[in-house]
Amino acid sequence: MKDLLKILDLSKEEILEILNLADQMKYESKNGIAHRVLEGKTLAMIFQKSSTRTRVSFEVGMYQLGGYALFLTHNDLQIGRGEPVEDTSRVLSRYVNGIMTRTFAQEEVESLAKWSCIPVINGLTDFEHPCQILADLMTIREYHSALEGVKIGYIGDGNNVCNSLIAGALKCGMKISVATPKGYEPHADTLAFAKGNPDFVLTTSPEEAAKDADVLYTDVWASMGMEEEAQQRMKAFAGFQVNDEIMNLAHPKAIVQHCLPAHRGEEITAEVFEAHANPIFDEAENRLHAQKAIMAMLMG
Repeated sequence: MKDLLKILDLSKEEILEILNLADQMKYESKNGIAHRVLEGKTLAMIFQKSSTRTRVSFEVGMYQLGGYALFLTHNDLQIGRGEPVEDTSRVLSRYVNGIMTRTFAQEEVESLAKWSCIPVINGLTDFEHPCQILADLMTIREYHSALEGVKIGYIGDGNNVCNSLIAGALKCGMKISVATPKGYEPHADTLAFAKGNPDFVLTTSPEEAAKDADVLYTDVWASMGMEEEAQQRMKAFAGFQVNDEIMNLAHPKAIVQHCLPAHRGEEITAEVFEAHANPIFDEAENRLHAQKAIMAMLMG
């Protein structure tokens, strides 16, 4: 594994290798055991989209690994004034030891990796959110002891999180049912990957997706950059809420996952969110541990 661009690129063995190292690093962190495996190394973090969890977890993670994280926005770089991505990538390759970017187009991340001689990590694009899903899988395994055979019911937008979750779940032998309104389905590439897999169901029924689920997962109805669609989406997603009625259809010990930020009263009720706050914030914490594992494997 040279880069982390999308979950679709990873094998089951690579996913489990990341998760096992993340588990180890979480244990070491909790027990005061240092793992400064990136001493003296620098990660360039390029942000076209703002973030809480991505920025803080990568920056803190690099510090805990003994390295340094350099925060850059498009306004800080010539890429914001028209410099080609390939030139920016080749320049940064001479200065730093790794690049993490949080941007819109998947093509930009792929181009950075193509022209770079250092590892590139996708911190989020409109197509995939691989770091988030590795943290999700880590959390699910903590609560269910294994991934094989666990059923995820995803209710909401067929967005980047949904695309990555489908790929990660199926690669790890999980079952996943996805409920989206008509016209808001996952990306065609993701559906092509999942096509014919008996462990994948795509439906317009939240009740069908939630039935006997071990994990219920949701995300905001309008992702960053879709603000102008917010009112239209509010209408389209009415009925696609994780609430008590939906929870009653899931397994009695089901956990809830949300990649955050959460809009209480929209995709999830405040009551369900607070009742499942522990696994949701464990999921958020695990961004730190999963990303440390990714950086250690790619840059160590």
